[in-house]
Amino acid sequence: MPVEIIQKNGLISPHGGELINRVAEGAEREKLLQQAGEFQSLTISNWSISDLELLAIGGFSPLTGFMGKADYERVLTEMRLANGLVWSIPISLPVADEVAAKLKIGSSVALKGTDGIIYGILHLEEKYHYDKLLEAEKVFRTTDEAHPGVKKIFDQGDVYLSGPVTLLNRPSHQPFEKYYKDPAETRQLFIDLGWQTIVGFQTRNPVHRAHEYIQKSALEIVDGLMLNPLVGETKSDDISAQIRMESYEVILEKYYPSERVCLVIYPAAMRYAGPREAIMHALVRKNYGCTHFIVGRDHAGVGDFYGTYDAQKIFDIFEKNEIGIEILKFEHSFFCKKCGNMGTSKTCPHSKEDHVHLSGTKVREMLRSGVKPPAEFSRPEVAEVLIRGMKMGK
Repeated sequence: MPVEIIQKNGLISPHGGELINRVAEGAEREKLLQQAGEFQSLTISNWSISDLELLAIGGFSPLTGFMGKADYERVLTEMRLANGLVWSIPISLPVADEVAAKLKIGSSVALKGTDGIIYGILHLEEKYHYDKLLEAEKVFRTTDEAHPGVKKIFDQGDVYLSGPVTLLNRPSHQPFEKYYKDPAETRQLFIDLGWQTIVGFQTRNPVHRAHEYIQKSALEIVDGLMLNPLVGETKSDDISAQIRMESYEVILEKYYPSERVCLVIYPAAMRYAGPREAIMHALVRKNYGCTHFIVGRDHAGVGDFYGTYDAQKIFDIFEKNEIGIEILKFEHSFFCKKCGNMGTSKTCPHSKEDHVHLSGTKVREMLRSGVKPPAEFSRPEVAEVLIRGMKMGK
C-alpha cells in the first residue's frame, strides 16, 4: 500500500517514513525465480528466513536488506543506523569464511531453506568480519553462553553478508496461516475497522491474568488491540507456538470484545535481547500500524540477565518523536485476594502475602503434571488447552 495512502488515512507513519516492500510478484517473480536457478546459492537457517521475510514485507522498515558494516557498527554502539535513525538490533546474515570467499561482491545470491525452496535473493554489496564478543556484550549485555542469543552468535559463521533482498516465496505459517498479515494488510485492516489508535502486544507465552489485565487496561484508552504473538524460532523450553495459538483463540473468544481485538502472528525469531529487543519490537509494531505498544515486566528477557524494568528504562534514552510510537509501561500485575481483582503496586495497598504470584517455570511444571494453575493466575479454559497440548507433546 502506498505510503501517501497510509498517511492520508490518518495511520501512523512507518519507521523512517516509508513502508518497505521487496516482495516480487507475478511476472517479475517468475522471471527472478528462473534467474535464481542460475545464481550461486546459499542455504540459510529458519532464523534467517524469518529475517528475510520481515525485511521484504516491511516489518523491519526502513531496512531493505541485511545490514552493511556502517549500519551494523553504529547499531551496536549507539542503537542507530548510519543515517541516525533509531534501530537497536543487528539484522545480519552470518556465513562461514570459506562460504563468503566463494561469493563475489555485486553478484546475486539465491537464498534457500533447508527444504531446498528458494525463498529470496540477496543482492550482495558487502561482506565483513565482526567481533562476536563485542556484539554479545552490546546486544545482550553478557558474553555468557548460557544466554541463548549469545550462544547463537558464538555458534554462527564469522562473516556477515549484506545487501538488499527480494522475497520470492513466503515461508509457510501453517497451521495458523489465517492469522498471517503483513504490515500493509494490518494497516488496511485498521482503516477498515475504523481504528485510529491501536495498541500492540508482543508475546511468546500464553496470555495469563496479568497479561489480560494490562491489555484491557490499554484497551480503555485506544480503539483496538493487536495481539501479535511471535511464532518463529524460540528456545526449546518455551511453550510451542501451536499450543499458544490455541490458547489465544480460547481466551479471545471467551473474555475479549471481538470487535476490538485482532490476532495477527509475528513471524520472527526470538532473540531474548531484553531492553534492545523491546525497542525493536516497538518499531516493528509501528510498521504494522500500531500507535501504542505495551512494555511490561522483563520484556523479551531470559533468566536473570536483565533488570525487571530495564526494558522500560531504555526508552528514556531517546526522544519520544525518535521512537514515534507511544510506549505504555506497566508494573508487574497480580491478583490480590483482599482486593478481589487484578492490580499492581500502583493500585493495590495490600501486602505481598495477599498477592498471587507464579513464575513461568512453576506454571510450566504444574501444566506438565496436569495441574491447573489457580484461576487467579490463569483462565481455566486456557489452562485446559495448555495441559492437553503438553500431554500430546505439541
